Amino acid sequence: MNNRQLGNSEMEFSEIGLGAWAIGGGGYAFGWGNQDDKDSVLTIRHALDVGINWVDTAAIYGLGHSEKVVGEAIKGRRNEVFVATKCSMVWDDNGNIDNSLKAESVRAECEASLKRLGVDHIDLYQIHWPNDDERIEEGWAEIGRLIEEGKVRYGGVSNFLTQHLERANAIHPVTSLQPPYSMLRRWIEDAELGWCRDNNCGIVCYSPMQAGLLTDNFGEKKLDDEDWRNKSKEHIEPNVSINLWFVDQLRPIAEKYNKTVAQLALAWTLRRPELTSAIAGARRPAQIEQNAGASGWYIEEPDLQKINALLAEREQRVKQADGYIFEMQR
Repeated sequence: MNNRQLGNSEMEFSEIGLGAWAIGGGGYAFGWGNQDDKDSVLTIRHALDVGINWVDTAAIYGLGHSEKVVGEAIKGRRNEVFVATKCSMVWDDNGNIDNSLKAESVRAECEASLKRLGVDHIDLYQIHWPNDDERIEEGWAEIGRLIEEGKVRYGGVSNFLTQHLERANAIHPVTSLQPPYSMLRRWIEDAELGWCRDNNCGIVCYSPMQAGLLTDNFGEKKLDDEDWRNKSKEHIEPNVSINLWFVDQLRPIAEKYNKTVAQLALAWTLRRPELTSAIAGARRPAQIEQNAGASGWYIEEPDLQKINALLAEREQRVKQADGYIFEMQR
């Protein structure tokens, strides 16, 4: 497993990070359905065994449950893992979700996350979304204070555009950006990749396999009734059939390297030198082996060109079917 330095920090993250969204389970708006906590703990520990040295979670995942599971899994192994979590998405006793970057909310969320994780500091504390736009500066300044107090080592942001990054960076250096990035979502190539390169800001992308679409067996799966992907436009018709066609075209390219489509999708994101790490979710230990196999190899230029041509054809098919193409509003 290769490591890369995370932006302006002293931390070296493994090229593949473990995403803990799905292990939060179901029962809320962004859940993935039922999940066995014992499997989750074994999965996290196996990730550490194979050299994945950081876990990305968030308070909102499972309404706190993911953080508790991560905390249980890293007991006795804290010195082997960098822990990243997020603030700004809050919920009430009825599970209603809102966004807040009020200073007192950020601090309270941090204290709650420290308790659930069972740690005395968070290595990377991130604003989850810039949705509370008028309070971005207020929330980010509070993270700066948490860093000064030692409760947080470094601060990062997720789902920010360059205009948000500029506002935050003027107050306190932004160590990392966590955006969605995959073959099917490439908006950060327009501006954010360049901004992060120029400002020594790491990038840890999420959904590099597009929530399971860019894998070998998504078409064989039946999603849990509580899985958020049942309502995702990329996972339902007309897009899903086109996306499965696209995956079929990727198989020969992956097989050339003796890799899976999932490993190809992960390596495709890591081709960019601006990226520090790609976050890959896993719910069972066996999935860790596949994810780890995406590190340490490179896709040759002719194959990258083939992928670009396939992406262009996919986009044309989606447009002809009046389907959905994700675009970030700037």
